[in-house]
Amino acid sequence: MTLKILLAGTCFGLVVMMSPAAIAADAAAGKKVFNKCRACHDAENEKNKVGPHLVGAVGRTAGSLEDFQPRYSANMKEAGAGGLVWDEENLAAYLRNPKDVIPKGKMAFPGLKDDEDIANVIAYLQADPKP
Repeated sequence: MTLKILLAGTCFGLVVMMSPAAIAADAAAGKKVFNKCRACHDAENEKNKVGPHLVGAVGRTAGSLEDFQPRYSANMKEAGAGGLVWDEENLAAYLRNPKDVIPKGKMAFPGLKDDEDIANVIAYLQADPKP
């Protein structure tokens, strides 16, 4: 019994250590990865493009950017109304596969597959000033 608990705890610890939040993030590397997002999003200026600007996105309620309201999908607005906040964990899941988090959202990007890239993009979004 004790061995099972020890093994379960070890496995859980390894999963947590492999999560994007546990990776030492690099905002400068995240800026390079963010180039994939730059056509639709601005992370340095409060200027909307095809998608909303991402200045201050980490910690913001999903679908809540006032000047982008008419363009959010109904699902994004519903997710925000339901309490979805773009914390590191939720943002990592969304960056990995947007359709898993907002199934009928408008974002066409399929997602980032590398946990280190995801952690770095989040670090870049959080950086102030930007690298």
